[in-house]
Amino acid sequence: MSQGQSITPQRVEAGLTTAATFLVLSVKRKPEAIKAVRSLLASLPSIASGITVSKDALIYTIGIGSQIWDEVTSLPRPSELHPFPEVKGAKHTAVSTPGDLLFHIRAERRDITFEFERQVLDKLGDAVKVVDETVGFRYFDLRDLLGFVDGTANPTGQELHDSVIIGDEDKAAAGGSYIVVQKYLHNLAGWNKLPKEQQEAIVGRTKPDDVELDDAAPGEQAAHKTLATIADDNGEEYDILRDNMPFGSPASGEYGTYFIGYSRRLWVIEKMMERMFIGEPVGKHDRILDYSKAVTGTTFFAPSATALASIES
Repeated sequence: MSQGQSITPQRVEAGLTTAATFLVLSVKRKPEAIKAVRSLLASLPSIASGITVSKDALIYTIGIGSQIWDEVTSLPRPSELHPFPEVKGAKHTAVSTPGDLLFHIRAERRDITFEFERQVLDKLGDAVKVVDETVGFRYFDLRDLLGFVDGTANPTGQELHDSVIIGDEDKAAAGGSYIVVQKYLHNLAGWNKLPKEQQEAIVGRTKPDDVELDDAAPGEQAAHKTLATIADDNGEEYDILRDNMPFGSPASGEYGTYFIGYSRRLWVIEKMMERMFIGEPVGKHDRILDYSKAVTGTTFFAPSATALASIES
């Protein structure tokens, strides 16, 4: 980017949609595969514009993983970018799984996300391998399959931008955002056996009307909403953007939540994982993990739209 060129972020701050697809790919370490990825990244705007829908109907975000960054791009490496670190607690583990590219595809119609994904994979061909494809949907009043409203603590307005988009602290990565994804599988049968009051104590909010409950006393078992809140020594909270989506199949008995967190500061999400899986205090893990198991964990960086456009095919 030339000096003084304005930076346009990818649309990571876009609101939740009715449908979403989370596509994680690994790239073959061959020159022709790298070339195919670069060509695909350069052609994404034309692919999107070629889908005959209204202008704002399709939203997509591209994340690039640490291990492929230097091969796919000539961009400076973001200062915090590294692979997702496994977090092993006494009872539960936040696993680390492979992934070079993330496509977070959003729309109000499933056919739109389907068509964009189809064209992306057609263009990449055998240059990539699908690591995971999860199709999410909006569930009632923005609730997860555990029955609670999800994303309640998301920042809005200028706070959202300040929490998600990198600024002058890392000028080479300005306009970009770190992304962490995890796929959680729920034990719904076990969860649904719990009394509503016990579920609420685990989550830290009331189930019918999403009212926040008081925090536990220091040293006692903290609720999920407390463990997932990161603050510094002065009490200043560091927000992230959660664009989580439920997914599932009653026929196969698989139910879950796809966690996707966008942040200006990768360490904030990593600290959240430590508090949830190791516990705060140590040993008092997030009890929601007793009913929801993380089966993937991958970190990406979403360059600004301006930076993406500078990648030569």
